[in-house]
Amino acid sequence: MKLKTHFAAAASALALLASAAMAKDTVTYATQLEPPHLDPTGGAAQAIDTVVYLNIFEGLTRFTPDGAVVPLLAKSWEISEDGLTYTFTLQEGVTFHDGTTMDAEDVKFSLDRARAEDSTNAQKVLFSAISDVSVADPQTVVVTLSEPNGSFLFNLAWGDAVIVAEESAETLKTAPVGTGPYRFNEWVQGDRVELVRNPNYWGDVPELTGATIKFISDPTAAFAAMMAEDIDAFDNFPAPENMIQFEADPRFQVIIGSTEGETILSTNNAQAPFDNVKVREALAHAIDRQAIIDGAMFGYGTPIGTHFAPHNPAYVDLTGQSNYDPDKARALLAEAGLADGFTTTLHLPPPAYARRGGEIVAAQLAQVGITAEIINVEWAQWLETVFKGKNFGLTIVSHTEPMDIGIYGRPDYYFQYDNPEFQDVMTRLNATTDPDQRTALLQDAQRMIADDYVNGYLFQLAKLGVAKAGLQGVWANAPAAAIEIGALSWAE
Repeated sequence: MKLKTHFAAAASALALLASAAMAKDTVTYATQLEPPHLDPTGGAAQAIDTVVYLNIFEGLTRFTPDGAVVPLLAKSWEISEDGLTYTFTLQEGVTFHDGTTMDAEDVKFSLDRARAEDSTNAQKVLFSAISDVSVADPQTVVVTLSEPNGSFLFNLAWGDAVIVAEESAETLKTAPVGTGPYRFNEWVQGDRVELVRNPNYWGDVPELTGATIKFISDPTAAFAAMMAEDIDAFDNFPAPENMIQFEADPRFQVIIGSTEGETILSTNNAQAPFDNVKVREALAHAIDRQAIIDGAMFGYGTPIGTHFAPHNPAYVDLTGQSNYDPDKARALLAEAGLADGFTTTLHLPPPAYARRGGEIVAAQLAQVGITAEIINVEWAQWLETVFKGKNFGLTIVSHTEPMDIGIYGRPDYYFQYDNPEFQDVMTRLNATTDPDQRTALLQDAQRMIADDYVNGYLFQLAKLGVAKAGLQGVWANAPAAAIEIGALSWAE
């Protein structure tokens, strides 16, 4: 009897040891696109932020999963009455991964570098209002603006505004050094980036000791890797048709959220016949948004009637203004002198929302007499022909930058909308810090571009997350491109 008791106790101890050994303290997280490099301050690819934002690098402020902007490396700040001076008090005890101290000099260096004449920052416009950055003391930075900018704290939350050290700035693309909760360990190009927990992190120590971020571009391979449990989660699963299988499998959780991606039928407002608002309105009424969402995205996506994210508190639902009405579309074309229709081009970049959605859009336009010649292009061609060259009639693209309605205030932007009244609204928005006034101006802006039918507003791109059932802290929405490893943990 005693022998059995000892054996049982030993077996129990072994089981506990085995359980402890199997307890997960790392994660393997997949994403579709591999970044071209790892410096978020020197490239436009969102894939960079997906790997490094909030993991390796941090800014003065940050986005939370619900899209709010909160303090990060800046503990607090004061804004002068005229809105021109921001005095930031920095967190104490912050060090870079190489052991050097992060202080006000690093903030000055980072902001000056981002706004410099020779800056390679893809979002240099975010810093255009800065006229001076000065160091009051090691924990205090004073930023002076040339004009008020109500979006300034929001701008500082972008990955393009993270704080870096002068000593390591030249090698960030391949050896990133930041202040975040994880340090860069290894990049096996074509496969993965490995991160390890920063033992000297200034903030709350994250639960996971490390992470592997895998790059799986092929949707079939992504499905196979998830089903085989070779990966723990997929950031934004590339095949919406597979979601129903994950939903039916108790091993997984499906986390459907929203992105900042306004998916639109972009229209060349400077090219005839799209320089006629009646033609643009006809285009809007020829489109059945829900048919596009169902056919191209398997039902995932939120219809929009303006260029603004539905999850933003300032959003105005204007979908009814451009409802599907092919008879009205034909009547408007007749009023514009195009009763027999016309022919145009439809440039489609690689994503499924564009290629699949474009086929549906072309068929819908054909029903009202508009012949859209489909031209499939790779991203490099799209950037050269459409974005830079403005040589297109129509195109479908998802604009994933956060709260980017300001692009409609840039007459030289690729869809070439030139409206001085809208530009004035943007000027007043930038000069306003009062939240209620900003909301009112943002809503005015949304209505203005809806009234002008600048583009065909299709849907807000959904974020299709898949993870193992026990993984906690996965972002449902994507207010920024981020896989925040520090927010993750495994259920016991």
